[in-house]
Amino acid sequence: MLSLTLRQLVYATAIARHGGMTAAAQALNVSQPALSVAVAQLEAQLGQALFLRQPGRMSPSTFGAAWLAEAEARLADLRQLMRGPGETAPVPIAVFDDLAPGFLAPLMARLPQEGLTLAPQVLGFDALAEALLRGEVALALTWDLGLPPAIARSPVSRVAPHAVLPPGHPLAQRDSLTLAELAPEPLVLTDQGLSIAHFRSLFASRGLQPQISHRSASLDLMRSFAANGLGIGLSYTRPAPAQSHDGRPLVTRPIRDAGDEAIVLARLTDNPLSPAARRLSERLPSLLPLLARPPNIAAMPDEGES
Repeated sequence: MLSLTLRQLVYATAIARHGGMTAAAQALNVSQPALSVAVAQLEAQLGQALFLRQPGRMSPSTFGAAWLAEAEARLADLRQLMRGPGETAPVPIAVFDDLAPGFLAPLMARLPQEGLTLAPQVLGFDALAEALLRGEVALALTWDLGLPPAIARSPVSRVAPHAVLPPGHPLAQRDSLTLAELAPEPLVLTDQGLSIAHFRSLFASRGLQPQISHRSASLDLMRSFAANGLGIGLSYTRPAPAQSHDGRPLVTRPIRDAGDEAIVLARLTDNPLSPAARRLSERLPSLLPLLARPPNIAAMPDEGES
């Protein structure tokens, strides 16, 4: 049965470090008898002498030198454990799946210059909120949708929605569109429950009933549907290429009466941030505009236009 104590380790390594009982007792501010008893108990458990006793001095035995060096290393590990994760420990972060293609890789490439690294997960709305609530991630980059009250949000940008159309569509000839102009059209929405409910609410706030013709499983599929004339796509996330995944041209038009939504850095209020996570949360709002170019974060030409 293991009965080794931390006090015994500290006392024994102090004797080796200071070269004897007297100096070790002074350094630790304990009595020499206390040191002597602790070391004797430790040696009895090990079945080996850690020190050679000679008049006026103690030196590690051959066995003791190796054992005490290992003990010093383990004590250093324990001291580090008590200090907690360091400034360079990887930060567990969740990124909403539509935002990840625009932000995650640029962040992972840039952050080592800041002395930071990520341990990322790409998740949908429900899984992302659960990961925060369970403490599986320290932070999450997501839209301000579907987050429970226990999760704090820090806005890092505000983004307006846009319509996705083929260049030949009549509405593509306009500089911007309204919800009333879009409501009668067949619409394509990404099949994320909160996203669809959110777009429905935008139309409902204007007394409009949208005509949803397709629910796509991904942003890429929604853009492909729109490029192939199967409906007008609606989205907040706008990839840089002016074409769909299957190579067909696309244009986007802002929806001028739909307001905007926040991209937020979220965290569970009761989950303390590590030093590295705290640094990331402080740096991310200024880094984000430099790393990706989603709408309303940095100026970019309209897709499909030269």
